[in-house]
Amino acid sequence: MLTLPEPSAREREHALVVAAQRGDAESFAALVRLHQRRAYAVARAIVLTHEDAEDAVQEGFLHAFRALDRFLPDQAFGAWLNRIVANAALDITRRKKVRDADALAKRRGESTKKGSGPRRAAKDADAVAVEVELEEALGMSVELNDRGGAGELKIKYASLDQLDELIRRLSRR
Repeated sequence: MLTLPEPSAREREHALVVAAQRGDAESFAALVRLHQRRAYAVARAIVLTHEDAEDAVQEGFLHAFRALDRFLPDQAFGAWLNRIVANAALDITRRKKVRDADALAKRRGESTKKGSGPRRAAKDADAVAVEVELEEALGMSVELNDRGGAGELKIKYASLDQLDELIRRLSRR
């Protein structure tokens, strides 16, 4: 009796991709099951929260499904998918950064749209996003200023105890 060798993982993946490209939904579902853990790890390395990573993976698989007809089956599906998921995670990070910057500016009564043109607005949004992250990490109000190329960070503390705690935390790093 002649026994055929088991197909390699690459061959099984190739067969699933070809079947999915022909419209077999179960084959695409198998590709999702095969790659979802790695896709999550890729997204989680980029975004800050579990929920954002799950959103990035979902967006990535959806985009991959819609673009499946453009994928060349002889290529590595996992690498292609992971690039899509990484881009989705980066998009989520960018959207959150702008949203957080806008929210902080509103709290301060400012607008991230001030300045001269879109480059200035983008820079302001980035600076405000950094301020948001620092405020959350330090538990204190902070202000970043650009003084002719030299950066300045102002930390506003409510008490000397709060300042002492900050110094202790920074000295442990």
